[in-house]
Amino acid sequence: MKTKYGHLTYCSNIHPGESWKDHFTNLMVYLPQIKKSISPHAPFGIGLRLSNEASLDLILPKNLETFRAWLIKEDLYLICINGFPFGGFHEGRIKEKVYHPDWLDEERSSYTIRLFKILSALLPEEGEGGVSTPPLSYFDFWNEHKSVERNIELVTKNMIEVLGEVSSMGKQKSQILHLDIEPEPDGVLGNVQTLIDWYLQNLLPQARMIHQAKSGFSNEESDLFVKKHIRVCLDACHLAVSYEDPEEILSLLRSHQIQVGRLQVSSALKVSLTSQVLEKQMHLKQFDEPMYLHQVIQRSDKSELTSFRDLSDALNSEIKLDAVEWRIHFHVPIFAQGYGLLSSTQSDLIDLLGFQKEYHFTKILEVETYTWALLPKDLQVNIENSIIRELEWVQLQLNE
Repeated sequence: MKTKYGHLTYCSNIHPGESWKDHFTNLMVYLPQIKKSISPHAPFGIGLRLSNEASLDLILPKNLETFRAWLIKEDLYLICINGFPFGGFHEGRIKEKVYHPDWLDEERSSYTIRLFKILSALLPEEGEGGVSTPPLSYFDFWNEHKSVERNIELVTKNMIEVLGEVSSMGKQKSQILHLDIEPEPDGVLGNVQTLIDWYLQNLLPQARMIHQAKSGFSNEESDLFVKKHIRVCLDACHLAVSYEDPEEILSLLRSHQIQVGRLQVSSALKVSLTSQVLEKQMHLKQFDEPMYLHQVIQRSDKSELTSFRDLSDALNSEIKLDAVEWRIHFHVPIFAQGYGLLSSTQSDLIDLLGFQKEYHFTKILEVETYTWALLPKDLQVNIENSIIRELEWVQLQLNE
């Protein structure tokens, strides 16, 4: 739905299924109910998650027209697509597989371009929308490759080539289409600061050389082009896990004119290590599940950070005496401040939403809570009410 502070939606990756038939079935079941509760008298936007398999079906003209007709009938519209998970997202062990294929692989480029074709086909003339994508790769994947620097050069080139196609699509309908890169702990771009460094030191210089050779762009023209079409997917959960200060990060992005394509409205687990440590470790075991990566970053009393690849690694480690806090990549419900002995990074999210009200730094607010089935039973309600509760909480923060 359109608010004073941007389009408010939720990411449909909460719904299981990999085929377009499964995706569409879930959308038809849940979206009308959610819209009726959240936006009964105005159009409601969709943050669509499409697997590679589903995108191959939806791109077919007949399926696109069927979906378009359903959107119009239900007073819904597409605003963004989640293009991070390529394959399965709800079955078996996913963990680092969510990064496959990475931006070294041509399949990632083809998938991303296909998502943009779908987005462009369903967006209105002169509309704006984005496709999110991984932070280049999962860092451990590159330990067996050549140098990290060479890989960064290759993936940056691949992304710039996709950028050219995305721009051409948008021009045909006067649309603004942007690729939203999502920093995540243990990604090659593991936090927003690392993304900014890559943007300035790799992306812009490499794009200048390519655009000068192909199009005769000046440096200034190339920079404006890139900044229009390659943006940041600012995930509040990831930002908090990395202990990045929201105000400082937003100030840095503004100072370099790097735009935020969307804010993923999310919250992480937070654990104080100054008391009841053993009890909290026992409590955390129920969150240590085999499906998703739950990276942990530990802060010491001197603000030194130590990373753990997954929650199981952190739980099996010896906690040093100077450790004061863990932050865990677990997309917990945003409406709750705590879970018994554990708490959340909700306060960081509230700060971000406050800055959105002040600065309007993005046009898309996408709730991304997808771990309901993995939470303790006392926190679980049915899917539609879970989503509605999250969206209502955001409306309350925005005074909508």
